[in-house]
Amino acid sequence: MSQSTEAKNYSYLSQKPGIQIFKPGTFDKIELDGLLGKPDLNSQIIDVPVTATANPLTIGFFSMQPGDEFEFVYEFLEYKVITKGKFVLRDKQGNKYIAEAGDVVLFTPNVPVIFDGESDGEAIYTKHAAADAAFMK
Repeated sequence: MSQSTEAKNYSYLSQKPGIQIFKPGTFDKIELDGLLGKPDLNSQIIDVPVTATANPLTIGFFSMQPGDEFEFVYEFLEYKVITKGKFVLRDKQGNKYIAEAGDVVLFTPNVPVIFDGESDGEAIYTKHAAADAAFMK
């Protein structure tokens, strides 16, 4: 996945002054099965660009239901706040991590993470990177 987008192509959340509240379902997520080429994967994501400044910031919403596992390498610092259910994560050394509602998971750059197929939850995330066009509608 690419971590860059062009500022002129997207509507950024920080364009209007004031307070904004985003309720569950505000942003329609895209299915990851076709994007990652895993037909039995039950996972959805949406990147929402916040600002196009020199230090871009993106928030997003992620969910996964039981199905195929998948591996993802974070190219940047990101954290996820688990809002519902649980995510079962593994590293390349075979260590297993279980993140449940209320937990915060920090992903450091260039570390492969395996999202186990038994994961069943929802999370919000923030990353110091531009929104990924592949994860946007």
